[in-house]
Amino acid sequence: MTHFVGPKEFFPGIGAITFEGRESKNPLSYKFYDPDKRVLGRTMREHLRFAVAYWHSFCGAGSDPFGPGTRDFPWDSAATPMERARQRLDAAFEFVTKLGVPFYCFHDRDIAPAGSTVGESERNLQTMVALAKERQLATGVRLLWGTANLFSDPRYMNGAATNPDFRVVTHAAAQVKAAIDATIELGGQGYVFWGGREGYTCLLNTDMKRELENLARFLALARDYGRKNGFAGTFFIEPKPMEPSKHQYDFDAATVIGFLRAHGLDRDFKLNIEANHSTLAGHSFSHELQVAADAGLLGSIDANRGDPQNGWDTDQFPTDLYQTTEAMMIVLKTGGLVHGGLNFDAKVRRNSTDADDLFFAHIGGMDAFARGLEIAARLLEESPLKDLEQRRYASFSEGDGLRFSQGQLT
Repeated sequence: MTHFVGPKEFFPGIGAITFEGRESKNPLSYKFYDPDKRVLGRTMREHLRFAVAYWHSFCGAGSDPFGPGTRDFPWDSAATPMERARQRLDAAFEFVTKLGVPFYCFHDRDIAPAGSTVGESERNLQTMVALAKERQLATGVRLLWGTANLFSDPRYMNGAATNPDFRVVTHAAAQVKAAIDATIELGGQGYVFWGGREGYTCLLNTDMKRELENLARFLALARDYGRKNGFAGTFFIEPKPMEPSKHQYDFDAATVIGFLRAHGLDRDFKLNIEANHSTLAGHSFSHELQVAADAGLLGSIDANRGDPQNGWDTDQFPTDLYQTTEAMMIVLKTGGLVHGGLNFDAKVRRNSTDADDLFFAHIGGMDAFARGLEIAARLLEESPLKDLEQRRYASFSEGDGLRFSQGQLT
């Protein structure tokens, strides 16, 4: 990977972050993430496939329901929206290359501002995609996946693909088309659908069956468009149980799997599981990963965590070794993430205003998953866990138990 610094350096004084080992006292170094270290036949880089989230890292200024942002980004100092977008792109590639991460992810509105018309929005996106493609070729950084922001614009107050107004659905379709085009142009390995407002608030005025059928039809048409135009990657759906709709149609992994199978979409779509969404649904992170894995639909991971004292999506950086170890055990047993990866859909705290805090947060999260990977590999290879599980179900391996499991008993 080639380091990138544009006309203006946005993170001065910070060089390449490298592996120095657990004895290092340098906070700007990896203690456990050694990208070239081999674990079970693959490098850590290949196993973990880390990605930086464009929206939190370079767009999120720290606002919350109780106050405006607390961070003044130097890349937002330009006079026009498009110039701010160009500076933000330079800052993103500088950060990603200094961090040594192979991938990044974005919403369409993260990298390019919306215009006054659909056409202007598409032209803005195309301009920024061309610039991002130059940066990718120069640095070796790749796009893990792209997506469209179908939740921020006021027209999506009642959903996008599930909106009761067909004019809004067509607007969403145009936006998704442009975002898929951008993902194809940048060689994205996946495309994510996150139903930020795909749900309902009041059932009395909602035709749930119609909305779910419209959502399935929308996804099928988007899939067909992507395949027709050369997208060979995986489409992902990200389950989320709440915020902002009272009832989200993509509540949890089991709900999404049932929806995909009911509408014949499970061949092209897999799940992007987020740790914080899992706990908001009343599950553990590992539970949601296992449900998706058992269905053969585990595709990618949003690597973050929630706060057990807060009932909302806090998107904190992952630091819990028990959580990262259990997650990596499931990923290893499924054979790894093919088109997906570990995307840090996480943000520094509202009172973290120093530029190097963003590095500290990512380093901590990457080390937590790297250490989890090492522990998971040892547990799978050296511990008696597999034998204990087999012994627990031994009665189904012989006699009537075996005949029952093979469907031979009445």
